Amino acid sequence: MTLGPDFRRLWSAYAVSELGTALSLGALPLIATLVLHASVLQVSLLAALGGLAGAALALPLGPWIEFRPKRPVMAGADLVRGAALASVPVAAAAGVLTYAQLCLVAVAQSVGVIAFQAASGAHLKGLVPAAGLTTATGRFEATFWTVNTVGPPLGGALVGWLGPTATMAADAVSFLLSAVGVRSLRSPEPAPPERSPAPDRWAAITAGWRYILGHPELRALYANSLIFNGGVMATLPLITVLMLRELGFAAWAYGLVFGVSCLGGLAGSLAARPLVRRRGRRRVLLVAGVAKTLPLALVPFAPAGTAGLVLITAGELLTTGLAGLFNPAFAAWRLTAVADRHVSRVLAAWSISNRVAQPVCITGGGLLAAATSVRAALLVITVGLAAGAALLPWRPVPVSAVPAAPRRSPAGPAG
Repeated sequence: MTLGPDFRRLWSAYAVSELGTALSLGALPLIATLVLHASVLQVSLLAALGGLAGAALALPLGPWIEFRPKRPVMAGADLVRGAALASVPVAAAAGVLTYAQLCLVAVAQSVGVIAFQAASGAHLKGLVPAAGLTTATGRFEATFWTVNTVGPPLGGALVGWLGPTATMAADAVSFLLSAVGVRSLRSPEPAPPERSPAPDRWAAITAGWRYILGHPELRALYANSLIFNGGVMATLPLITVLMLRELGFAAWAYGLVFGVSCLGGLAGSLAARPLVRRRGRRRVLLVAGVAKTLPLALVPFAPAGTAGLVLITAGELLTTGLAGLFNPAFAAWRLTAVADRHVSRVLAAWSISNRVAQPVCITGGGLLAAATSVRAALLVITVGLAAGAALLPWRPVPVSAVPAAPRRSPAGPAG
């Protein structure tokens, strides 16, 4: 399906910003370690603070974004993130970089991501016809996995050549280019929905969560999403310890596993559109939603040597490939299922929830590993992921049980 020139411009802007993000993957903890000689605790707190403090500050953003044009919000979020990142190499060159500044940058990045996702989802729904949403989200997903296959190795080379702050400068430029790309869109943006008065400020802030919890299928997928995303994030540091410390693999083998897994994500995202067309979106969601929880069960049983490397690689490859298949179908379904005037608030609530759940799950996984063993913790997490598949919306929900979508305004769908 042809999605039009404005979608191609938006897609290009997304690709540029994602490439910059992939180049600078892990740059903040790297700079904290190599430039500021921060402690292990400080490096860990840097990651947790960005997610939790950013989520707290972003709470009012959903209702604020909902009733405004989305393109200025998207461009503004890009510019804020770009400016925050650019401040790091500038301060490092001047010899005034501090740990506190890195914390502020991490928080600004987190808030910027939440704002951009809340605005861009609603904007995409207004830009692309409903029949093209799976194609559009599949292209975004394929781009994500492509740049995350090539970006981190290129970023590592850039760090070795120009120093640890170089990738942050490149990422800052990528956000500037993304903002320019968003502002270059030529078609008129649909008018935002008219603001409806909320009983109080807290009701406005929590509107996204109340909509999710009032929609039976959204509620089920929301709970499944938090469990899966949090569980997968909790396995990452444990797999690192398992491979590098307990099984004695070299760093190149560790990099190989995650590089190959990105190729799986790319393959899954490319398969999403034809499979949805042939089998239907609901069937793809349910089958991929269950299947993606199973392959990680291979990892806790990996032995030392080549057989263990193959087993871990297979687990990560299959998990990422099936997630790459699930994600575009899910993203398109969510945009279709949510009423126009609630899209930004729902997406903001979803993003904030994930940014709170993930550090909590990572911490829980670490505590479990400390109390038992790395393998035992991985096994418990994989069992939890499989159990989370029971929360998928197995039975179609009657229309009467779904919140009614308000009538569109004459100007068109909400952006």
